[in-house]
Amino acid sequence: MTLPLVTIGIPTFNRASGYLRETLESALAQTYPNLDIVVADNCSPDDTTAVVKSYNDARVRYFRHDPGTKPNDNFNFCLSQARGEFFLLLHDDDLIDHDFIETCLGKAALRTDVGVIRAGVRDIDANGNVINEGRNDVEGTSTGDLFLAWLEGRTSQYLCGTMFNTSELRSIGGFRSRHNLFQDVMATFRVVARRGRVELPAVKASARKHGGKWAHTSHVQKWCEDSADLLELMCELAPDRTSAIRERGQRFFATSNFRRASNIRSPFRRFSAYAFVYQFFGARYLPPARMVLRSTALYRGLRQAKRKLLGLPAWAD
Repeated sequence: MTLPLVTIGIPTFNRASGYLRETLESALAQTYPNLDIVVADNCSPDDTTAVVKSYNDARVRYFRHDPGTKPNDNFNFCLSQARGEFFLLLHDDDLIDHDFIETCLGKAALRTDVGVIRAGVRDIDANGNVINEGRNDVEGTSTGDLFLAWLEGRTSQYLCGTMFNTSELRSIGGFRSRHNLFQDVMATFRVVARRGRVELPAVKASARKHGGKWAHTSHVQKWCEDSADLLELMCELAPDRTSAIRERGQRFFATSNFRRASNIRSPFRRFSAYAFVYQFFGARYLPPARMVLRSTALYRGLRQAKRKLLGLPAWAD
């Protein structure tokens, strides 16, 4: 039997001295033999070229953008270069277990007509320590129930745990959304609705969490707009569960965007962002009191002091 070719696309920028080696090595270490690895360097000013070429592996194809391009354009460039029947987009700080592809394709019985194969994903910190193990226990559910499970936190959606049918992903236009913030989830849900999915419950990939970053008001507004677009898409793709998806989705997206607003440094702009999110989602939900407290300078100062005292990383809660 001829094994399907799988392309692993690794878009990268300025990670030669960081996680790139670890990410590329996790791709090269796959027990599955029929691999095509595309590394797309977005005009990195570091030694990315030398790092990639040092592996001298025929499975690796290296491309460099000069001048650079938008990050999402680089994602879709990886897709455009894919030769495989399946495509995995692996960010340059994420990892896949050595048997990720073999296990996923084994679960699908090597079928190439399936739209998406999804596995469980663990969250890891900057040092590779496991923060959370997120099993993928949604096997046998409908498309609408998958959407609800994601909204309720019963399954995650990370690119490092998702293999796409390459031709189907291309047919929907690749990764795209209004502000390219939920482009990965939209792509997954579109392909799932068109071609179905295979779910692997086991955790087989690692998504790296670098900690919180300061946000800004326009950033929160863009997330709200992409959230609304994604919610409409889910309702369109699962018309039999529209009412439940809309109700739970409104609460989910309001809460997640209140959380983003809480990371705005300026108190005035932070509370202006809270007001924007409140109005955007129909003036039905308020930010949790604990979240508002967490966003104050006093709380942040106390947390920083505790982290220093305990020797915790800057992002630790």
